[in-house]
Amino acid sequence: MSLRLSTFAVAFLVSSAPFRIAAQTSVPLANPPAKSASAAKSAGRTIPRLPDGRPDIGGFWSNNTATPLQRPLALAGKEFLTDEEAKAVERASKAQTQASDRQAVERPKEVGDYNAAFKEDSRWALPNKRTSIITVPKDGRLPPFTAEAAKKFKADQEYHRQHPHDGPEDMTTIERCITWITSGPPMLPSFYNNNYQIVQTHDAVVILAEMVHDVRIIPLDGRPHEDIPQWMGDSRGHWEGDTLVVDTVNFNGRRGWFESPMTEGSGARRLDRNMRVTERFTRTAPDILLYQFTVNAPDMYTAPWSGEIPMRSFPGPVYEYACHEGNYGMSLILSGARAEEKKAEASAKQAPK
Repeated sequence: MSLRLSTFAVAFLVSSAPFRIAAQTSVPLANPPAKSASAAKSAGRTIPRLPDGRPDIGGFWSNNTATPLQRPLALAGKEFLTDEEAKAVERASKAQTQASDRQAVERPKEVGDYNAAFKEDSRWALPNKRTSIITVPKDGRLPPFTAEAAKKFKADQEYHRQHPHDGPEDMTTIERCITWITSGPPMLPSFYNNNYQIVQTHDAVVILAEMVHDVRIIPLDGRPHEDIPQWMGDSRGHWEGDTLVVDTVNFNGRRGWFESPMTEGSGARRLDRNMRVTERFTRTAPDILLYQFTVNAPDMYTAPWSGEIPMRSFPGPVYEYACHEGNYGMSLILSGARAEEKKAEASAKQAPK
């Protein structure tokens, strides 16, 4: 890999900068509909269908990617990678994952983190070679927070910094084995286990996310939304041609912000009670399920934002991620925090007055 490409790939993988606050801008509300039929014909392949004529979107799918949610600031104005740049990003991503094995040698007295055996080893650039999952706004970045959301986000982060482990309620939904960023909606990738199984019938679609084995049951029979706040909202689906459109509302306001996807919250609770997520699933090829989404959250952002991930098929199966059943981390984190408090209290008593 050349020095230029190596430097580029590292910059691409560096996490995005914090949010910014600015005036509201006007942006399109959603991605343009996918042209599934033309895409399939141009590739000379036939999209599988169910007996009722609907496209068969069932099977095993992965949104595993090295492409970040937001476009890195270093790539401002660059919407797509070249083929050479995409390959460089994939090589750098794999090297970054393998490098995590060094922690056992470099930090021998620490508990350590997930090593390469757990993390996704083959993280691809998106097949469309975009530099961000976000497609709208055009800069590939999340829209600015509203003034109220920015204030709450800052206050929640500060509270969590001072009270990270007072009790289980102060910990993230990931640590508590409740939800993960992959659960959605929108369904966004994490550093591992970015796998889904979709089961489809004439009247419903079921999406099983590997992480925390979350399941979304999406009725297709035209029933109205239930007015019951839920962790993953309340979803209803319908077909628009060969595209499954899913509308989700009634989130419970207890999950983390999109600005901290790897931790799903860091103690904050996003303002999503009035959020609406529109998802579009289009099978553009036998091995590709194009996943597009638009997030309209007026209490959080000054404008809607959209994104897309061409999900890849894989043989399966999806294994159970028995998070809570083996969640020794929860009790150990809390007991460790209590031990640190006792140690600090003892030190304070021994300090000279």
